[in-house]
Amino acid sequence: MSVRSPKKQITTNQPLQRLFAYSSNYRKQLWLATTCSILNKIFDLAPPALIGIAVDVVVKQQDSIIAQLGVKDVYSQFLILSVLTVIVWILESVFEYAFARLWRNLAQNIQHDLRIDAYSHLQELELAYFEERSTGGLMSILSDDINQLERFLDVGANDLIQVTTTVLIIGGAFFILAPGVAWMAMLPMPFILWGAIAFQRRLAPRYAAVRETVGLLNGRLTNNLTGITTIKSFTTEEYEINRLRKDSEAYRQSNRHAIALSAAFVPLIRMIILAGFTALLLYGGLAAVRGDISVGTYSTLVFLIQRLLWPLTRLGETFDQYQRAMASTTRVMNLLDTPIAIRTGNISLPQVLGELEFENVNFAYNGRNSVIENLSLHIPAGKTIAIVGSTGSGKSTLVKLLLRLYEVQSGTISLDGVDIRELDFKNLRSHIGLVSQDVFLFHGTVGENISYGTITANEKEIIAAAKIAEAHEFIKELPQGYETIVGERGQKLSGGQRQRIAIARAVLKNPPILILDEATSAVDNETEAAIQRSLEKITANRTTIAIAHRLSTVRNADRIYVMEYGKLVEQGTHEQLLAQQKIYASLWRVQSGLKTLEK
Repeated sequence: MSVRSPKKQITTNQPLQRLFAYSSNYRKQLWLATTCSILNKIFDLAPPALIGIAVDVVVKQQDSIIAQLGVKDVYSQFLILSVLTVIVWILESVFEYAFARLWRNLAQNIQHDLRIDAYSHLQELELAYFEERSTGGLMSILSDDINQLERFLDVGANDLIQVTTTVLIIGGAFFILAPGVAWMAMLPMPFILWGAIAFQRRLAPRYAAVRETVGLLNGRLTNNLTGITTIKSFTTEEYEINRLRKDSEAYRQSNRHAIALSAAFVPLIRMIILAGFTALLLYGGLAAVRGDISVGTYSTLVFLIQRLLWPLTRLGETFDQYQRAMASTTRVMNLLDTPIAIRTGNISLPQVLGELEFENVNFAYNGRNSVIENLSLHIPAGKTIAIVGSTGSGKSTLVKLLLRLYEVQSGTISLDGVDIRELDFKNLRSHIGLVSQDVFLFHGTVGENISYGTITANEKEIIAAAKIAEAHEFIKELPQGYETIVGERGQKLSGGQRQRIAIARAVLKNPPILILDEATSAVDNETEAAIQRSLEKITANRTTIAIAHRLSTVRNADRIYVMEYGKLVEQGTHEQLLAQQKIYASLWRVQSGLKTLEK
């Protein structure tokens, strides 16, 4: 069941109110669960009343409460009480089953929707958001924080409702049955409620600190597990254990501060409860001896005050769950409130020729110097152009701008004459195929990774794409062929094998625009030759942008652009650039081994 976007619904800064606003689609289920919790508590509180009536029958017999209703026979009175007891217990059990099922399913529904909405919103955020945050911290929000909220809805919400119901029902019963001593039982209530609110306010910042430290801890763990090969190769296991120990200690200390306060709640509340219980036991007993109240009423009051006051000791645990849940809710809602910096357009191009135009483009990453300065570049449809230059010259940034992973700060980028800011994200990116140096393969089969982005492809099409990418032969040699699991990030395959699967993925997508971002920089000469043969096939009749350090891989491009410090400094064919005897020619001589680069 989907929910409306919480960003349009939530207008309050209070976590609980925001949570209720978010779950508006489940109002019916929420009210039904609340009703079942209240009815369960009503029937749970009925046995003390039945015990009091039974004592009244034993003591007064023909003058008991039931006898006054016309049933004089003692056996019949106890039979009626027995039948009522059975009914009460059955109804209490029925409503306990009902509220448990309703609350737990509600928790599952809200948890599911929150996780999906949070992840969906996360996918819409610009690349800079991810570069400024750790993967582990985001995982902590999507997993641990949302699970914390689920645990509160499973148990804590019902506890709060039932405690409130208990106070109202028993408080009312006391003032009806024995108004003279009712105030003694109710006297601790303001102190208990005041204490609960005071503890909640003091616990809130402590649990917020707990959520932050667990995010940092998860970030450390995620980072280390991802980089386990580097850790082992540099023998830094002890160093990483010490860093993890420091983060874990920070998490432990933040929890210790929260526990120190939350653990004090129950003992303090028990002392306040003791005063009310002792007062009723003493003065209520004296009132019964004097005849001011009946023995049955006194018995009922003693049982009821236990039902009223002792469950309040659980408020400490309940408020502990509540504060943890609210801290987690705040983190999830803050994620959902993160504004989307790059908005999709509303134009979709059914077909694309592939003509690209960069006009006076300027761009700088947050807080850094300009990476692209006043760049203008025309790429004709169906042509292969190459962009070369030193590291940090802005080559890969152009790709990110074209895919709108970042937004240009001034200037325009157009596709077939249409500003890409006016194009729908999905439509724009569907026309572009990217093969990058850092190939990312998902944990799954070889076939699933080739068809990623073209999920409707059949086996025949997958194999055909693999053959064009010259990947079919090595795939056949794998233990289960195309059904072989590649492992997380494709770790079971070599760099060249991963690269060819990435090329097969682009072949299968068959985009009118192909971007090769250092596609052969991390492979050996033999693999590079194989990849180059496959690239010659797939770049035909499509717009191709090849970004490379190895000039030998782009020498046959229709046009080569040289970038330095975010600017185009040279352009032309391979032969023309060599004839100019400038930057490109110097790089060519160095890479060809003809000459070292002059200082």
